[in-house]
Amino acid sequence: MLLCLLLRPSATQNPAPEGVLNCCEGDVLFLLDSSGSVSSYEYSRMLTFLSELVLPFSLGEDQVRIGLLQVGTKPSLEFGFDTHNTQSSLQGALRNTKALRGDTNTVEALRIAKERVLTPGEEGVAVLVVSTGHGNYQVLRRVVTPPADNHLYFVDIDDMSIITEDLRNAIIEIIRAERINVRDVSTNSATLQWRPVLSGLTGFYEVRFGPLPTGGTGGGGGGGTGTSPSTSGGQYQRLIQSADSSTARLTGLKPDTMYTATLTPESNEQSFNALSVTFRTKPEVMSPAVVSTSQSGETSVRVSWGPLQPETVTSYYIEYSALPRGELHTTTVARTKNSTLLRDLQPDTTYLVTVTARYASGMEKAMSVKVCTQEVTPALADLQLTTVGSDSVQVDWKVSAASLRGYWLTWEGQQSSVAGQRSSAYLPPDSLSTRLTNLPPSTRVCVSPIYRTARGEGLCCTAQFHSDALAYGYQS
Repeated sequence: MLLCLLLRPSATQNPAPEGVLNCCEGDVLFLLDSSGSVSSYEYSRMLTFLSELVLPFSLGEDQVRIGLLQVGTKPSLEFGFDTHNTQSSLQGALRNTKALRGDTNTVEALRIAKERVLTPGEEGVAVLVVSTGHGNYQVLRRVVTPPADNHLYFVDIDDMSIITEDLRNAIIEIIRAERINVRDVSTNSATLQWRPVLSGLTGFYEVRFGPLPTGGTGGGGGGGTGTSPSTSGGQYQRLIQSADSSTARLTGLKPDTMYTATLTPESNEQSFNALSVTFRTKPEVMSPAVVSTSQSGETSVRVSWGPLQPETVTSYYIEYSALPRGELHTTTVARTKNSTLLRDLQPDTTYLVTVTARYASGMEKAMSVKVCTQEVTPALADLQLTTVGSDSVQVDWKVSAASLRGYWLTWEGQQSSVAGQRSSAYLPPDSLSTRLTNLPPSTRVCVSPIYRTARGEGLCCTAQFHSDALAYGYQS
């Protein structure tokens, strides 16, 4: 007598839990040999075994769906995945199942399973086998999904109960559904998230969470079922969430600490196992951990820091002075702010800025950064062209500040006959005028300031002449 299980999981796999209710999500198809080679007694024992094997599972959509395909001369689908959504319905169907007799047409049974039940095919399907006869071990080992030690069973028909728990755990291992997890973990908070199992039912969720006892173990973010954590010593907190909830925010946690959280769905209509998860909060990062600058100008710069910790920081104290030995300036910023604009600074100057977080506990933590203001970049205040004769022009300009490295002049005829013939010259910083001669008609003249690091934006004017002269030059 041969029992073959085809399992198709529909959720993330995890280690097998201790309980079964509400643990899994997937499709389980039993291929049961009910040919003439199986006696009525053996057939009855196998049905009893199946009944006990599936009894603890929660059935239905988003749970476990079970189908039964009997193997005979003409294999028959006794019931499909959508037939039984309750244990009472499934158990009744198993009690009333009759043997087909005839030959053991396993090939046809597998074809039916592949084309009619496991559509669109066997992708993602695991195969487990239970043999109560003298099946060929090597053949069956090649059939089952590895590891064979967990998925292939040889047992006497009268000793079926011996493998019930092991086989059930093997099934759970494959179709285990991750129904609880932790996300958005910080130093002092985390969000517990679960798949809602009370939808459409009356009831509530009880959430209990607290630090793991000394010596406790657990992996961050893992899920599973288990018992509620002990509340001795008053370390655990308790929350009640409505039946339509799927998340709970856990607050007041300690940094770098291993926690356990247990979710217990409570309903008078259906029983559910408690689900537990362990996680570790992030280590505390005292502010300021990062200091940066932006919006740098000639006389101002914005300084930012983080992370914000308004629950523990009372204020931020900022000190800044020009290097190497400038006057010290200070300002205080509220605990809810993570930046400030420093004003009235000197242009083209390097400053040392120190941000100090003052904690309610009396502790202080500081971090420094160097910032540089930009050079003063004065624009030319005025540019005037005065024609002198028929081909010369007097160029005069004004500036609004000093610290220039000189001026760059360019001039170019605008008529098509002389277009592209550009000339240029450098003038020292004490020059505020020059005369250009031998210019073509409609000459475009531009003056640009030269700073320490770059050439600035200039001013341009066009000189108009009544001359056809094409030769032009420069005269200071």
